Amino acid sequence: MNDIQTHRKYLISIFTIGILYFIFGFVTWLNGTLIPFLKIACELTNLQAYFVTFAFYISYLFMAPPSSLVLKKVGFKNGMALGLLLMAIGSLIFIPAATSRTFGLFLTGLFVQGGGLALLQTAANPYITIIGPRESAAKRIAIMGIANKVAGTISPIILGVILLSGANELMEQVAFINGSEKEILLDSLARKVILPYIIMAVVLTLLSFMIRFAHLPELDSEIESEVDDKSHHTKTAWYQFPHLILGFIAIFLYVGVEVIAGDTIILYGKYLNISLDLSRYFTSLTLISMVIGYIIGIILIPRFVKQDKALAWSAVLGMTFSLLALFTSGFTSVLFVALLGLANAMMWPAIWPLAIADLGKFTKAGSALLVMGIAGGAIIPLVYGFLSDLIGNQSAYIILIPLYIYIFYYAIKGHKIRV
Repeated sequence: MNDIQTHRKYLISIFTIGILYFIFGFVTWLNGTLIPFLKIACELTNLQAYFVTFAFYISYLFMAPPSSLVLKKVGFKNGMALGLLLMAIGSLIFIPAATSRTFGLFLTGLFVQGGGLALLQTAANPYITIIGPRESAAKRIAIMGIANKVAGTISPIILGVILLSGANELMEQVAFINGSEKEILLDSLARKVILPYIIMAVVLTLLSFMIRFAHLPELDSEIESEVDDKSHHTKTAWYQFPHLILGFIAIFLYVGVEVIAGDTIILYGKYLNISLDLSRYFTSLTLISMVIGYIIGIILIPRFVKQDKALAWSAVLGMTFSLLALFTSGFTSVLFVALLGLANAMMWPAIWPLAIADLGKFTKAGSALLVMGIAGGAIIPLVYGFLSDLIGNQSAYIILIPLYIYIFYYAIKGHKIRV
């Protein structure tokens, strides 16, 4: 009976954390729609538009270290509740941003939302890793990934219908008018974002209270690290683990390629003269392919394929799809960008447990470092945006090749390095 109760508590914990991963995905993948929306509403270049991803993901770089300290003081559960409240505050900042049509305020709201997610992920990622056996960690993270990407599939469709309906006609109108008439038209477009973000703020606040009073076990990551390799007993700081540092770089590059695959694809469709009424759904194609990748991962890992081998094959697949996106044309090229989601799906679930393996009492610090790696979603898409203004949206995808090569290196060698 005790085993049954333990298993029931385990399933409840998995379900509750699954809700959080759903929220991660829903909020994160709204950016794919916000980029073309704000590009029109605030009259931006490609490079300026990709500051949407920069503001959102750069917050992880600044917020992850204090997140680790917060978790040490308040624990995993309270930390997750606080993260949800921060995200709600970020959503409310969209109200003055939209009423004034100020791009800087939109970026501020995105930064605060990203900060809340940084705290959430610093807590939730090690939690889902520690809560069960180490060898099945990638499978649990993959299940969380399905919740994340199902939400990510839905959110751009919902927001796209609200924000980008009639966008082609509006752009044609804007091209032929000036002065106050143009300002009124763009102001009315910007205000479309207010209602969905008010609803989001309310939902996030309610979820915060739900998590705060949920019956989630408080885990001790320091106890978790009873591993056969006792070498960590001689270590005095997290930076003495080379596989963690290399894992941070892998996460940084992986998040960059994931964000490029999901958040550039709508503007890429527009670049190929595909109507926004159709291309607004392209981010969802990327997320659907990721869900398929997660399902494959759940079936194969660890029964048929080890985590490191899955990561290596994922990197090879990413390089292949990147080359095909570069050397095909039209919707076929768009489809290969979307298929990068399939290649990327198992990267986070594989890199994370490989990078925090054997950290012992430094698990929380290592987790915070890896969450800082999410800042790759800020820097790398910005480089893509710069290249797309310079050499065109399609040619700019060349940036993906060296990133996948490094991830392949981490899979076959980097994660094994110990000092």
